[in-house]
Amino acid sequence: MNIFVGAAQLDENALSDRRGGEQPTERMIGRLTFCNGSRAVISAAANNLTGANADFWAIGRLISINTGDKRIVGVVYEMNTTSQLWSDTDLNVIYIKVELVGEISDAEDGPVFRTGISSYPYLGAVAHRIRVRDLQAIYTINTGMAVDIGTLSQDETVPASVNIDMMLSRHFAVLGTTGVGKSSAVSILLRKAVIAKPNLRVLILDPHNEYTSAFSDISVTVDSTCLELPFWMFRLEEFADVLFRGRKPMDGELDILREFIAAAKVRYNTPQTNSISSPLLKRSLSADSSGMTSDTPVPYRISDLVKLIDDELGKLDSKFAKSELRSVMHRLDSMCHDPRFKFMFSKSTIEDNIEGIICTIFRIPINSKPITVFQLAGLPSEVVNAVSSVMARMAFDIAMLSQGKYEILLLCEEAHRYVPQDKSLGFVPTRTAIARIAKEGRKYGAYLGIVTQRPGELDPTILSQCSTVFAMRLANERDQDIIKSALSDSSSSTIGFLSSIGNREAIAFGEAIATPMRMKFEFQIQQHLPKTSTGIAEAERANNQQSVNMRSIISRMRGSDKGHD
Repeated sequence: MNIFVGAAQLDENALSDRRGGEQPTERMIGRLTFCNGSRAVISAAANNLTGANADFWAIGRLISINTGDKRIVGVVYEMNTTSQLWSDTDLNVIYIKVELVGEISDAEDGPVFRTGISSYPYLGAVAHRIRVRDLQAIYTINTGMAVDIGTLSQDETVPASVNIDMMLSRHFAVLGTTGVGKSSAVSILLRKAVIAKPNLRVLILDPHNEYTSAFSDISVTVDSTCLELPFWMFRLEEFADVLFRGRKPMDGELDILREFIAAAKVRYNTPQTNSISSPLLKRSLSADSSGMTSDTPVPYRISDLVKLIDDELGKLDSKFAKSELRSVMHRLDSMCHDPRFKFMFSKSTIEDNIEGIICTIFRIPINSKPITVFQLAGLPSEVVNAVSSVMARMAFDIAMLSQGKYEILLLCEEAHRYVPQDKSLGFVPTRTAIARIAKEGRKYGAYLGIVTQRPGELDPTILSQCSTVFAMRLANERDQDIIKSALSDSSSSTIGFLSSIGNREAIAFGEAIATPMRMKFEFQIQQHLPKTSTGIAEAERANNQQSVNMRSIISRMRGSDKGHD
């Protein structure tokens, strides 16, 4: 290969441009012909850019520009020729546009990288292929808990590192279209996190039931068959969302629940009320005087709630509409007898078992299994929003009330379902609970991980709270614009090739990353790969088509655990 500057070949005198002639001639690849403070153009001429020399220039690669005592680092984002043609025999004048990202200086301990430019390169300064030790200096994390999660796409001998403390405490997001390896990337990040922070608890809201296989050795799985989440642990809005199957209750219906749930809680938790006949004494033990509300997480009996509503229905001067009282009673009766909601009404006797439930879900103690995979796919669609709200709310409350002694990471897969951009969509309590973690959680040890294939449909306020982003392949221009707006001006062109990066690749940037980088997540063994557990593999389907038991399928449709042989 012959590389030329302008139309003249680089000569041996150019060696003096770089550390007294230490740099080999073959590393010199062009000269600076334009610089405006944030971007530069390097000009060269060549008659062959193939084979081993083809990687001199490539979109997304870093190069260095010599300024004497420093080396300016730039990332290639555009290339072209003056004629828009290429000749295999004559010289081709090429222009390489780079975005300036920082500078490297030499110290006793080796190269030191700093973002920003203190002294700009002069016209004619020589551009070089960047050295491996300079790459290492650029991406080395010198503070905090650095963890390797893969390698640089430009040079697989250089590890891609992340500050795991910063990634967690300032929240993170993994974004990318279906099939690019988001779930595998998440499993790598979570495994690295729990190894680096042994006291970290992770709760995964898993709508596709795919993470159990990825963490079988360090997790417990909570699904519809073993979930126990008593109805009295739901707040008013959460309980109403389940009761009314997602439709917004009328004001009167909500008022009925608010008043009589509180009263039922007082009745259950104050046994003497059962024997009190004086209206004056009963009034003194009302919900208002006890300080107990419909949101207080204490047990109560549905039978007491129904009885209180029925008594109100029998009054001539009730302040509630009789049609609304009947509606609430019928819905309560229907929900209690629906086998799909048995996780809320499984026990025939009410007991205060909140401590055991919390300890199981949030791994207290950890017992070598710090991750809880909360499978949502098997739950009735009417309760997914409410259950997610309960989980997010409890995650924050436990971290806050323990004064940070219990660090909890809530990972929301398909996060656009819970916190959509459109405020009229989604479930308000779930949005509120997740937003609270995003805005206040870092103070108490409650962390948030966002995973979505549709960042354009995600609440931008929530995404903006994620200080570290792993952007995988995104073809949608709207999604790309969102990522671009999150990047600093000095690295915005990095996103230009986001639509064409490969599987397992990501553009990583943010507070936990030393410098925005194009990276590849490390390979995982087969046992640590996520795999959907709701279906059967193609080969298994082919082998078991004749063994399907239709009675078992129908039994499950009806909500019964007991299939027929």
